[in-house]
Amino acid sequence: MAIGDLFTFVRGLLLVVPWALDLVLMDLILSFLLPFSSFFPNAVYNASSAVAFVNWNWIQCIFEVFNGGKITISGDVLPEGESAIVISNHVSWTDFYMIQALAVRAGMLGRCRWFAKLELRWVPLLGWGIWAMGMPMVSRNWLQDKKELDRVFAGVVVKKWPTWLISFSEATRYTTEKYELARAWCKENKKPLPKHLLYPRTKGFVTTVQHLRKAPHVKAVYDITIAYGHNHKFLEAPAIWESLSCGGLSSSRGYKFHVDVKRIPLVDLPEDDAGLAKWLEARWIEKGDFLEAKREEWARN
Repeated sequence: MAIGDLFTFVRGLLLVVPWALDLVLMDLILSFLLPFSSFFPNAVYNASSAVAFVNWNWIQCIFEVFNGGKITISGDVLPEGESAIVISNHVSWTDFYMIQALAVRAGMLGRCRWFAKLELRWVPLLGWGIWAMGMPMVSRNWLQDKKELDRVFAGVVVKKWPTWLISFSEATRYTTEKYELARAWCKENKKPLPKHLLYPRTKGFVTTVQHLRKAPHVKAVYDITIAYGHNHKFLEAPAIWESLSCGGLSSSRGYKFHVDVKRIPLVDLPEDDAGLAKWLEARWIEKGDFLEAKREEWARN
């Protein structure tokens, strides 16, 4: 191992090990809270949000402060403390940093709730912690997931929990191979294919909007578009360990990180399911045009 690689490895350990130990402690606390969530749901939700904030803010600091990931932001200024449905494209594990950067600035980092795989529920500590936080844990079989979604939506609608309910509408990470598969599917089904994106899954979005538009404090959909650049390659993001261990991500390693956000009031969305599905389709076409413009801009610089 070269001296530089050894230094990076040790540096990464010094940054990540304390955070990882805190993550274990966080999961222990949340697992302890889980049995009480049925009896004191509001208290558990607020406590889990506070615990999560500490850990998520820590890893955000590692990325932005210690490792120099410079995130540029465009689009709408988000109101502080507003609850919203959040949709985004999905490129890399580092997408979480991009979305959390917006959440930090809007004072909603601890209130972020992500759609997670149902199988995680049975993972000791990690899965129990996610469960205790009130995150939706789904199998992507919407008939099967109805009870779980009713549980999560009830917390937001009935108990008025402040929340960013976040989903990656493509349901999987973007790759060139998946894009070619999406191209063939869209051609066969006469659907528009956005640039630099996969075709969005509409059913989950429609279900979420139709439930949460009943919550008076959920005011908007935040449509997030994430872009990366590296050595003239578009949508190339750092690997997990690189994002955690390497300094100078933007200055010396040359990574570009950009996140654009559009705030769309819920009252402006179509009322019917078919209209919502079409709306999401149209948003993805616009997101693709934005990404293409960003690619061209970075290619000139």
